[in-house]
Amino acid sequence: MEHRSYFDFADPRALAAEYPIGAAFETFARTISRDALRAAQETRFQRLLDRAAQMRFYQRLWGAHGVERGDVRSLDDLAKLPTFEKADIVASIEEAPPFGDFAGLESYADHERPPVIFHTTSGTTGRPQPLLFGPKTREVQNLLLGRAYRFQGLRADDVAHSVYGHGMINGGHYVREAVTHWTAATFMSAGTGIETRSVQQVALMRDFGATALLGFADFIKRLAEVAREEGITIGEDIRIRMISGQFGRDDKAAVSALWGGAACYDWYGVGDTGIIAAEGPDQAGLYVFEDAHFVEICDIDTGAPVADGEAGDMIVTCLFKDDVYPIIRFNTHDVSRVLTTASPLGFQLRRLEGFLGRSDNMVKLRGINVFPQAVGPILAAHAAFAGEFVCRVVRDGTGRDELIVTAEASVRDEATQSAFAALLRQGLGVEALVELAGRGETAPLTQIETRQKPIRLIDERKR
Repeated sequence: MEHRSYFDFADPRALAAEYPIGAAFETFARTISRDALRAAQETRFQRLLDRAAQMRFYQRLWGAHGVERGDVRSLDDLAKLPTFEKADIVASIEEAPPFGDFAGLESYADHERPPVIFHTTSGTTGRPQPLLFGPKTREVQNLLLGRAYRFQGLRADDVAHSVYGHGMINGGHYVREAVTHWTAATFMSAGTGIETRSVQQVALMRDFGATALLGFADFIKRLAEVAREEGITIGEDIRIRMISGQFGRDDKAAVSALWGGAACYDWYGVGDTGIIAAEGPDQAGLYVFEDAHFVEICDIDTGAPVADGEAGDMIVTCLFKDDVYPIIRFNTHDVSRVLTTASPLGFQLRRLEGFLGRSDNMVKLRGINVFPQAVGPILAAHAAFAGEFVCRVVRDGTGRDELIVTAEASVRDEATQSAFAALLRQGLGVEALVELAGRGETAPLTQIETRQKPIRLIDERKR
């Protein structure tokens, strides 16, 4: 039997023709009509449905809801299909350990099965989940992330320092492949603070002339503090001109200030789907890569679609994933909303506001939905806030739930504590108890040096 390699299943030239990148992407996004875009989506959706219908995972999922392949003729029928989420992946793994049947590997004949790329999630929201990719799936994801970096301004003469984790975790490998396969920038794979100590990271950035930073905002902020502690002057010893990663609603201004006015760009995706949407040079929301993804925003409680402009869970169908692990109506439980204003760039693509929080990491207090990710940007309005925090939810003897925010502060007195509490009351719409901590004192709880995504919520009601 003839051996077939990764590149026999993923032809880079063909993929770039189907999913434009660089200047071709901007032309595509500006000139394609909504009707033409929908027609391309429908063609890809039919291939995706045909592939999913061969798999035990979708046969079981759809069958439990009384739906068959023939019931869905177009994207207009998408809501007939059930959503799925991490719990369904866990059930799939229990059904067919250790990898589960959600990837559909069992439906391939031995000589037809493509090579499989295996990573895991970080385990931020539970036990690490296996992530399986076929070559086409993987390389389209890489291309789309490379598209985002080039759209945001990453250049051939940039040295890109990445703080995404490696090991079994998907993130660092995915970013490395995107940069090295689809941009001409030089890539530095520093990883998390446990892979390359923060002190070493800032020294590497200085010594090798890093000009771009890639990663999560929390650790990128921490590196700026370490640079100052090491006597390294940002803007002179390290000259970062762009930062691309995952930002909260109001993080970009703070991160930019820490890094000498660097331009900060947001993008959104999860390990299962790859990148879904990215901010561009207009910094006016995240453009959904609609040639590759169909995104629904649905009510957190009912699952019904919400009107554009209203917040809800992002439910994603990956139109290109018709080899390994097809994804149809995956509920990310990440919350966002569709922007209703016109694109400043004249793009025909829909835009998202960005990541507003996780509905499964949300706390409901006195009828108010509270997202822990909102706390940092709210407290950033006070000069004494040192940038780090952790939230705890407790239940007292009367059954009343309370939110306790432990915030690092440069000044720890009653006035600062009261000011923090007032800011949170106004910003969250509900009372929170505030505890002040010194710099670095929340790190054992947030694990910011060792995790890609630091812990922001500890629910003590579940203990």
